[in-house]
Amino acid sequence: MIRPVPSLFLPRRLLLQLGLGATLASSAGLAPISRADEPGGVMDEDIFQFALNLEYMEAEYYLRGTTGKGIDGSDAGAEAGPVTGGSQVSFDTPAIGEFMREVAENELAHVRFYRKTLGDQAVPRPAIDFDAGFTAVAKAAGLGEDFDPFGNEMNFVLGGMLFEDVGVTAYAGAATVLKNKDFLAAAAGILAVEAYHMGMARSTLYRMGEQAWKAANAVSDARDKIDGSEDKDQGIQMDGKANIVPSTPDAIAFTRTPQEVLRIVYLTDQEGATKGGFYPNGMNGMINST
Repeated sequence: MIRPVPSLFLPRRLLLQLGLGATLASSAGLAPISRADEPGGVMDEDIFQFALNLEYMEAEYYLRGTTGKGIDGSDAGAEAGPVTGGSQVSFDTPAIGEFMREVAENELAHVRFYRKTLGDQAVPRPAIDFDAGFTAVAKAAGLGEDFDPFGNEMNFVLGGMLFEDVGVTAYAGAATVLKNKDFLAAAAGILAVEAYHMGMARSTLYRMGEQAWKAANAVSDARDKIDGSEDKDQGIQMDGKANIVPSTPDAIAFTRTPQEVLRIVYLTDQEGATKGGFYPNGMNGMINST
């Protein structure tokens, strides 16, 4: 998705507090991470860890759906949490299978990018529960008690849309506050990849017809009920026509804060929640509360 250069998950106020002079360290040629100067504040590593938690979930979802197995131990970290649920999907449409395999490769690459960037500060994969998470999503969206995101290609793309929309909207409003050109370049690159994923998922679902439209719009409505008081989420069909790109009237993608993201993946609208939904034990790292 979620996928993201971690600083993009933070509101402007917190970004300014961090002093984004630190830059990423990786084979991309960026400088090493340095911690923020203010003691007791949110550190750069904390933000990167938040993003890594989200990338673990996305990579596990797509890898299990396309290969039948998840992340190797070498990519999950020491004392990694267990992953519940997930199985290989039988794709009736070869092109959709190809799309999903490419997304799986992208998300695994993001995991490896952040783990390499963080070095010994990389958090291990948290416990992830697709069974409980999607059961709650299906109940909230009215998709039925027997909904299985790995049961067929439509359900699998629908589950992917749940994650991809969140990742893209989380990035959208933060690019203007980035001061370091290396940060901005890395953010733009990862945002572009996630936006490609989102567009692919939403357009694929739209082509599948009315059943897929209704299911995607129901997931969108369910997300909107828990992420915050503002009505910002958008389904794939609005006013009787396609809505592949969720955006403002100016065609600008809207934003989500870390708390809004956490409410969606924890599947709760409660303030101060530290676990739930897809993360039964919560995220690893400092940024883990709604």
